[in-house]
Amino acid sequence: MNISNAGHARWWILAFTSVALFGNYYVYDSIAPVADLLQRQLGLSATQIGTLNAIYSLPNIFMVLVGGILVDRFGAARVTFWTALICVLGAVLTAIGGQFAVMALGRLLFGLGAETMIVATLAALGQWFAGKSVAFAMALSISVARLGSYAADLSPTYAANLYQKGWQPPLWFATVMMAIGLAGAAGYWWVDRRARARGTRLSAATTDRFVWSEVWRFDRAYWYLVALCVLFYSVIFPFRSTFAIAYFQNAHGLPLDVAGQMNSYVFLAAIFATPLFGWVADRFGRRALLLMLGSLLLPLSFLILAETSWNLWITTALIGISFSLVPAVLWPAVSILVEQKRLGTAFGLMTMLENLGMGAANVGAGALNDVSRASAENPAGYVPMLAFFGVLGALGFIYAWLLRRRELGPLGHGLERPSAAVASAP
Repeated sequence: MNISNAGHARWWILAFTSVALFGNYYVYDSIAPVADLLQRQLGLSATQIGTLNAIYSLPNIFMVLVGGILVDRFGAARVTFWTALICVLGAVLTAIGGQFAVMALGRLLFGLGAETMIVATLAALGQWFAGKSVAFAMALSISVARLGSYAADLSPTYAANLYQKGWQPPLWFATVMMAIGLAGAAGYWWVDRRARARGTRLSAATTDRFVWSEVWRFDRAYWYLVALCVLFYSVIFPFRSTFAIAYFQNAHGLPLDVAGQMNSYVFLAAIFATPLFGWVADRFGRRALLLMLGSLLLPLSFLILAETSWNLWITTALIGISFSLVPAVLWPAVSILVEQKRLGTAFGLMTMLENLGMGAANVGAGALNDVSRASAENPAGYVPMLAFFGVLGALGFIYAWLLRRRELGPLGHGLERPSAAVASAP
């Protein structure tokens, strides 16, 4: 393995962190394909199933900010490895559990590690690719992570024999995927240490002291970006990762394998389109405008689902484009708005609030389905959930518009300029 210069090391780090994220995302999305089995075999309610993903977010309401501070203090590589190990332990506990409380505890432990691991990998790429192809690098990493989600959605097809045996074997398979992710995290730490020893490490120096007041000194543009992030992911993940497959089964009459495939196409599109949008952002800029366009597609999609009988391919395509475009621009934009030595804290704070939103949205959507008695016998009961997600998506678009207004003014940070122009700007 050639890591004799920073150019080689950065690409190896991109590869290893991407493998770690693949396992992370697979485990997160392993709940939706077994949701129907959990209801039928364990008697879990829709609210309880929503809680299995909501509780993932619970520790991150605060701990992910602490994790970001730890990244700035101890380095992204070390934090990535140890949080990946926590993820494996959480996946094991979820697969062992046959009771809701045990499974929820496993998801809680998994969430404790998973989001901080994501923050650490984002900070790593923001530091190693600073000022050079950062959006493209992050987009590639996100694409591999989405491949993990796509693999989880498609698992009822290629691993149908596991699902025929019940709810537990698919969750053990997810544990194996996370173990592979742990190996990727170990590889990243090894390359990072070797690069540091050879003097080729480009990352920003870690800080010895964190001042809490600095959190509130982030620019208004950063907070607009945070608001968009929270609202966008409070729609995408609760719908796509928790309720979409059951919705497709009950409201549109799709069998489990077909519903899983339909849901997986959102991630299939993201796998290929996200790097393209990252390259466009690096090359041409216009990041705030791209965020506006991507966020607009979400409320439009849920309006179509709630008010029309159009083919599901239409909304799947719209959500897929949105899910490819917004993350490809949103996360790299943080590295433009925030100085490198505070990237861990900035990503941690954003992810903390994102998880607060996702947790509330998961429980809220599940409660709406329970109150409305959403089911195959009552498909109209899903309309309140669709309206809920549509409103959140519309609010996200408003914050994207506010971000662009600020960036076009004298206090802008260059989000509308290409990466080379941003790097050379005073």
